[in-house]
Parts: sequence; structure tokens; C-alpha cells
Amino acid sequence: MRADRLISLLMLLQARGQMTARMLAKELQVSERTIYRDVEALSAAGVPIYAEAGPEGGFALLDSYRTTLTGLTEGEVRALFMLSVPTPLAELGVSQELRSALLKLAAALPDARRQDEERVRQRFYLDSAWWHQGEEAVPHLQTVHQAVWQDRKLYLTYRPIPLVEIEQLVDPYGLVAKAGVWYVVYTRSGHADAQRVSDVLDARIAEEQFEHPAQFDLAAFWRAWCAEREMRRTAYPITVRVAPNFLPVLPMYLGDEVRKRIEQAGPPDTEGWITIELCFESLEFARDRLLSFGRGVEVLKPMALRKSVLDYATQIVALYTR
Repeated sequence: MRADRLISLLMLLQARGQMTARMLAKELQVSERTIYRDVEALSAAGVPIYAEAGPEGGFALLDSYRTTLTGLTEGEVRALFMLSVPTPLAELGVSQELRSALLKLAAALPDARRQDEERVRQRFYLDSAWWHQGEEAVPHLQTVHQAVWQDRKLYLTYRPIPLVEIEQLVDPYGLVAKAGVWYVVYTRSGHADAQRVSDVLDARIAEEQFEHPAQFDLAAFWRAWCAEREMRRTAYPITVRVAPNFLPVLPMYLGDEVRKRIEQAGPPDTEGWITIELCFESLEFARDRLLSFGRGVEVLKPMALRKSVLDYATQIVALYTR
């Protein structure tokens, strides 16, 4: 509805300051022409919006203007009250601040909206942890958080391989929590990377500050970093035969991508087995996974993996039949 959009436009200008018509259109998912019409409507209603021309221009509110109108719809209130305090925020030490903010929001709402809080809380609960995911020790998270917030350089010590420790001076750009696991995003010598915070052996804030680049997009970097990591994870292709009675089960272990490979596979051999290609992160990861499938899957190539699976299987048989 247009009324909701006008309120959203007003809130964007109040929260973010000057914004161009293109930026507002992108946020509200409308055309720039619609934004111009909405601005005219708000101006006609007495809202002090002014425009600045030029490439650096845009729309803004007079500094003295503030509205106490929340503009929250029933659905928006319900979505906000679905928020619990997830473990990552508690680890950052901001759980009390979030509770306080939600309490202030509830106090500012009309009675009709405020009554929705308890109803929502008793019907929805969000758990950010994955099954069987134990709580990671992150003793240096607060230090990393402080460095990120203050734009201070950080000495990070970690162990890339057993018995080897490395200390690096980095520019910590941000923190990301993925499924309850914290990562610090940083740059060193102009190269951006990410490190799991639980793997950090020591973290010390340096006196020197760094300039956080305005053009750096944390969310965009994280998506690209995850995509690259996913590509590396599937960089070890193998060829296997799958037993007919194991075909329906394999996608349950390896995902829907395997289902597609099964559907696209050639005709079964004389024993009813089909041959498909799979991808894993490494030989070791592939071997450990395939051993759990028992006689349901046979490795055809590479030969190194086939021999490794045979070696481990022989050791297991020897252990249990001695």
C-alpha cells in the first residue's frame, strides 16, 4: 500500500540521512518516478523534505525534523517479536542491549500491537545452532569485536598446520556468524580473507588504527568467500558405482545434487549398478565418507582413492576378525 511505502520512505531518510532517488527506489522496490511522486506527496503533507541536485545530491529531511511514528504494521511487529537473543549476539555481549531495545519498542507500541508480543513468543522460537553442534570456545571474540568496532589493527595468532603457529598483523573489517560459528573478515597486504574465531590462539589489539574502506561490502565479500570455499570443497572428482538398493539412500547423505547425477546417469550394468561422478574436498574426506556407505558404493577412480579405501577396509576387517 502507498501509505506503508510513504512511511518507509520517511523512516529511511530519518535513519540514513540523504539518499538519492535511485537508492530509495532500490530499497523500496519501486521505480524512481514513483519515488518522485511519493516525495511530492510527503512535501504536500508538510514533511520538510528538500532536494539537492547533482551527482552527490539526493533527498533529505531537515535536521530538526524527527517523527515518533513507528509505522509498524501487524506483520512487522510480529516479525520483530520473533527475535530471540541468538547465541552469537550473547557471545558478543550485546544480548542485554537487544532485550532493552525490544522492551522500549514494546513500550512505544499501541496496546493493540503490544498484546501481540506474548502471543508471538509462545508460538515462534528461532534456534541458530545446527544439530550436534557443540558450543565453540571463542575466548578472543570480545577482543576481535573491539578491534573491528574501533578500526584498530589486530595481531592474530593461529595454527595453519599442526605444531606451527603464525602471528599476523591484520586489518579486521568485520565479524560474521554463520550457523552459530564466528568468522573474522580481515585484510593483510591488500588481500581479504576470513578466519574462524575459535581457531584463533591469541588476539591482541595494536595501537595503530586503519581506515575502513567505504566501498568494502561485508555481505558481498562473505557471499563470494563462501562460494569460493564451496568450489574448493568440491575440487576432488571421483567416479563410483552405486548399488541398486543404495540409490534411493545416497541423496539423503550427499544432497539433491546427487539425485540429479543419478537421473542423468547412463543405463545400469548387468548387475544393476550405475556409474556416476561425485566431488569431494579431498581424498581423505572422500575416503571417510565412502567408508560409511559400506558395500553400497564402490570407487572406480582415481586409483589412489580406491587403494586408500581398500587399505582402511582391510585394517578394519583385520581388527574385528582377529
